[in-house]
Amino acid sequence: MLILEANNIKKYYRDRLILDFDNLKIYKEDRIGIVGLNGAGKTTLMNILTKRISPDEGFVKLYGTHSYIPQLDNLDDDYTDLKVASEFDVDYDYSNKLSGGEKTRLKIVKSLSKNSSILFADEPTCNLDMKGIKMIEEKLKDLDIPIVLISHDRSLLDNICNKIIEVEDGKIKEYKGNYSDYKEQKEMELKRKKDEYENYIREKKKLESAIQDKFEKTISMKKTPSRMGNSEARLHKRSTTQIQGKLHGARKALETRLEKLDKKERVIEPDKVKIDIPSIGELHSKVVIRGKELSKSFGDKVLFKNGDIQIYNGDKVALIGDNGTGKTTLIRMLLDGHDNIKVSKKAKIGYFSQNLNVLDDNKTVLENVMEDTIHSQTFVRTILGRLLFKNDDVNKMVSILSGGERVKTAIAKIFLQDINIIILDEPTNFLDTDSIEAIEDVLNDYEGTLFFISHDRSFIEKIAHKVIVLENKRLIEFNGTYKEYIESKNKNDEDQDIKEQLLVLKNRLSEITGRLSMPSVDDDVEELDREFKEVAREINLLKAKNK
Repeated sequence: MLILEANNIKKYYRDRLILDFDNLKIYKEDRIGIVGLNGAGKTTLMNILTKRISPDEGFVKLYGTHSYIPQLDNLDDDYTDLKVASEFDVDYDYSNKLSGGEKTRLKIVKSLSKNSSILFADEPTCNLDMKGIKMIEEKLKDLDIPIVLISHDRSLLDNICNKIIEVEDGKIKEYKGNYSDYKEQKEMELKRKKDEYENYIREKKKLESAIQDKFEKTISMKKTPSRMGNSEARLHKRSTTQIQGKLHGARKALETRLEKLDKKERVIEPDKVKIDIPSIGELHSKVVIRGKELSKSFGDKVLFKNGDIQIYNGDKVALIGDNGTGKTTLIRMLLDGHDNIKVSKKAKIGYFSQNLNVLDDNKTVLENVMEDTIHSQTFVRTILGRLLFKNDDVNKMVSILSGGERVKTAIAKIFLQDINIIILDEPTNFLDTDSIEAIEDVLNDYEGTLFFISHDRSFIEKIAHKVIVLENKRLIEFNGTYKEYIESKNKNDEDQDIKEQLLVLKNRLSEITGRLSMPSVDDDVEELDREFKEVAREINLLKAKNK
């Protein structure tokens, strides 16, 4: 069933063509993720599809109504379904006091409370912690309407989407499957284009060589020897002319083949946001960060108490937990030199903060990075170039940069300092998926110690080999990947459920045993005996499951 169609769309900003595509159709079963670099036109595309803005050419037809979760929008006092709000742990009556994550949840509540034909969402997990992200993910899975979402959360795109639309150079291209399928198809496309270009160059060189060979043979044909008589000379000249004619014909045929050769353009791979981390100073300590009996409260609110952390040289540790549990507070305690936290004396820490306070808005990108670097300007410019700051872009004032550009400037500034420990607080905010994946590659190659906060499940899984969790006012260390931690947590939760079930069943079995040993007049002994066997069987099954 067709829900939306857009045809012959063109959208300009001043004289720049932002979007230019012929046709897009969305059906009832579609779960579409929109991806592309920052500034590629993803939000513009969504605004056109939702008719928030009009295309300069073309038209959009929407067969039904739509809901829209915007990335940046102020809350208003429209009525919302309080029952749905409660499911998202949002107290709507006090919306003016909500945190960023709660406001995001409320925007989603308001959209889901409408009976719409299609849902659009622009970065719906922005500001949400893992609990909120999982909650949104489950709600989106349960929807029986098409979904179109922009997100840099690759786990969300993998778990929700059955189609990906890539926005690149004003064009859109559809890929079947989720985000991982899209990446695999892109890699195959790139390989095919490389192979086609190499085959084209090989054939082109072969033809050019053959043409040159025919040309050289033509001009090297000897003149008539002087000792020949007139008759012989005429025969020689006629033979030479015939041969030259054949060579000329063969050369022209080869030139025609060369002209008709299906030209292939050299594959220009997208600029990778590659960050070269300087060589790290040697840390001789085995344990570089140790915290003992860590506690933190604000008035009556206890964030955590009596927690221990231990980070070894070369560890890559993710600090995770719901919003408000104290993750950034713990980082600040570390950086501020809390009495209960010991840091190696040779530690050189580079800190990336969510508020990007390492940047000076009144300086350029280059001036900001050069401020604390140990490298030459030439080297810094090279790194900034790899971060997509091309030519005069390095002279942009930080005050006019986009969110993603500011993040990359801050990361470049930190990584180009003389450091051996990196601490990152939500480094993937505002970044497109290509930028996130490039930073992942760099951090995986980094040989120093890394301690970071993130709600990006894919980012955590690909980098961290140790997890510290802030949960229920406790600091929990887990030696393993994020995936292994989730599996362990689910197993522990299941074990706890089994223990609780066993306790109930054992109590029931004890009660039945007592009644069987001294049955009352009202007791049905046969029924009690049957129930005894059934409860005993259930206990044995749970015990076997819990082994």
